[in-house]
Amino acid sequence: MAKIVRIDLLMVDLKPKVKRVDAIQSFVSQETPIVRITDADGVTGTGYSYTIGTGGHSVMELLNRTLCPAIIGRDAYDIESIWRDLLFLTHATTIGAITAIAMAAIDTALWDLKCRKLGLPLHKLAGGAQKEIPLYTTEGGWLHLEQSALVEDALRAQADGFKGAKLKVGRPIHEDVARITAVREAVGPGFEIFTDANQAFAVDEAIRRARAYEPLDIGWLEEPLPADDISGHVRLSEHTSLPIAVGESLYSVSHFREYLQRHAASVIQVDVGRIGGITPWLKVAHMAECFNIVVSPHFLMELHVSLCAAVPNARWVEYIPQLDDLTTERMTIQNGKARPSDAPGLGIAWDFAAIDRQVVEGSRSTIQ
Repeated sequence: MAKIVRIDLLMVDLKPKVKRVDAIQSFVSQETPIVRITDADGVTGTGYSYTIGTGGHSVMELLNRTLCPAIIGRDAYDIESIWRDLLFLTHATTIGAITAIAMAAIDTALWDLKCRKLGLPLHKLAGGAQKEIPLYTTEGGWLHLEQSALVEDALRAQADGFKGAKLKVGRPIHEDVARITAVREAVGPGFEIFTDANQAFAVDEAIRRARAYEPLDIGWLEEPLPADDISGHVRLSEHTSLPIAVGESLYSVSHFREYLQRHAASVIQVDVGRIGGITPWLKVAHMAECFNIVVSPHFLMELHVSLCAAVPNARWVEYIPQLDDLTTERMTIQNGKARPSDAPGLGIAWDFAAIDRQVVEGSRSTIQ
């Protein structure tokens, strides 16, 4: 065990691999705060988080001015203690996205450091429950695409071995039904189709649409309502047989607890970058397990593959490649399933030379 002696901060801004448009927004860039924590033994752990285009500089300021100075001199192995202390330090701004995103970058770096010092991959140190996780793709289901493009992408994904694909919904209801139907007829019954409304509907509209989607054999209806409308999700769940998926827009373990206790969701999509790191991610995953609920996390596939392999109730990894330009190795995929890396650490092979070439001006700093 050794104390934290240095923290390096920077941010890169990644452009999406494809145009991404859903019912309420466009994903135009991925601001990616990166934290590198070095201990007195000279071992460094690298962590990161993300935004979808706004707030990244606020995250970096919170890291630079408040969070990182508070952990210099701390034992890097005291991950739970550090996470709780940082949560209390920022209690006036929690629960919120900026704080959770900043804490995630620190927490993932600490887990990476611990894994490297122990010579273990994250999926083993965090649980070692599974060896591979099925993949579904979101890259071809965006709302702006025409129906023929949705069908072509789903067929391509099926041919490539993927087990499912996600379609964005939020067009007029008859168009959504026609688009889903066209994809279902093309791929047949053995391929999962998931739908995602990105919080676009009111309760009455969500109930109506769920009933229209039910005959189309979809795997879940994701974020049908605003994320803070737990009562609305309860009503919707009582009126449909569709699995209701939530989680990418929740930033607190207690929010997930309320959803689970009130039977307001049946698929938990906890996002390590938005819940505040690996430490709370594991809490949510195991809490969902206690309710016999599956975990299918949102985004960050390069990190979530290891976390999903760590827990027994993870069902899917979402395929959205976004770190290709910053890594020297890609996630391993075999027969439509993702396999976590056995290298010590998070399982991400960072290309630090490539990162250095893409640093956002003015975002680099060092704390000692």
